[in-house]
Amino acid sequence: MTVEVSIGDGATRLTSHPLRAAVLGEVHARPFTPLPVPSRVIHFAFDTTGPRAAADRAQLAAFCVERGLPAPPPHEKHHRMPFGATVLRWEQHSEFTTYTWEVRADPLGLPFHPDAASLAGPMQLVPQPGPLLVAVDLHLLKDDPPRTDPEQLFDRASLAVAENSDGAALYATDFQPGPSGFVRVLVIDRGMSAGRAGALVQRVIEVETYRTLALLGLPEAQRLAPSIASSERRLAEVTSQMRSGSDLAGNHKLLEELTGLAAEVEAGAAESLFRFGASRAYEEIVEQRLHTIGERKVGGLPTWSSFLARRMKPALRTCVTIEERQSSLSLKLARAANLLRTRVDVELEQQNQELLKSMNARTRLQLRLQTTVEGLSTAAITYYVVGLFGYLMKGLYEAGRLPVDPSVAVAAFVPVAALSIWWTVRSIRRRHVGDED
Repeated sequence: MTVEVSIGDGATRLTSHPLRAAVLGEVHARPFTPLPVPSRVIHFAFDTTGPRAAADRAQLAAFCVERGLPAPPPHEKHHRMPFGATVLRWEQHSEFTTYTWEVRADPLGLPFHPDAASLAGPMQLVPQPGPLLVAVDLHLLKDDPPRTDPEQLFDRASLAVAENSDGAALYATDFQPGPSGFVRVLVIDRGMSAGRAGALVQRVIEVETYRTLALLGLPEAQRLAPSIASSERRLAEVTSQMRSGSDLAGNHKLLEELTGLAAEVEAGAAESLFRFGASRAYEEIVEQRLHTIGERKVGGLPTWSSFLARRMKPALRTCVTIEERQSSLSLKLARAANLLRTRVDVELEQQNQELLKSMNARTRLQLRLQTTVEGLSTAAITYYVVGLFGYLMKGLYEAGRLPVDPSVAVAAFVPVAALSIWWTVRSIRRRHVGDED
């Protein structure tokens, strides 16, 4: 199969988008496989976030090469291969990887016998790709009421049983780990084909897998709840202090505290963003799988949908509530910080106005001092100029070139000198003021 499109005589090929192959292949990434009845399916899901996914793919490829088995292609997310008397189905998802072992079961064997631990022996040969999230032991059997009575096999208080849309199959579980740690699921065939049996088994396993992954958000919500409650209480205290009023230093301190609270809340929201979003997505997948199966009630027992709605929904609602509280708290902190910042800005403006008034007063005082200094400087300069003029007049008088008494000449020169010096100083000051303007 090729994703390249040929036109004309076939010699010309159109250039494909680099993602076209991946988009087309995604539809066929996880096909249903026929499953004979009876069968046992041992299913594992491991956390392979980050570099674990690439390491797991490399380890699986090496495992296949060592045993002469076909290795998964580099970009394929699904691989199915025979392994002795079993079949291994490997699937890689965005944050987890599944290993599903299909084992032919004894037609006359009892449900869940032998124990899943003995059937899961081949898993020891594969390096564990990451922390275990899901372990399911599913037994597909023909309808045999004495052997396959769910109420005799599972805990009655947690039992969930349902039929598919046409009643061709019944499936049951108590969602509890058994003695070996596997969650046991019983599927009873009432006339399905091998293809329908494989599709139903895969959907049932996916419900248990995505149910577990969806609930990973609950511990994160429980971890964040005390911090959010503390931030909410502190916000109420800060807003109460804001209402009572405070000086500029106190408002600066409150603003720093609000900024710290906002940073803490935003950090928690960033850390939990992916987890809460993933929980919502997994919850939708669970609901979609159950809707596709088309559950029908069996007797007075709860269906999987009703059981999960009663036991799973409150936990997921807790995640939604914590996320909403984070968002609301972030908005409240932003509003409170803006109000406090406005108050600080107003106080700073008032201080600036007072500073400007003080500077104006100082300028006026300097102007008065300058005027006083100008008067004194005019008198001083006049005194020195008149003194020099007096020496000149005395010299001229003694030389016989001044017909009048030097004292009379000096007295007549004083007002002329004083007026000239005053006018000169005033002109210089006006010119400097004009340059500054």
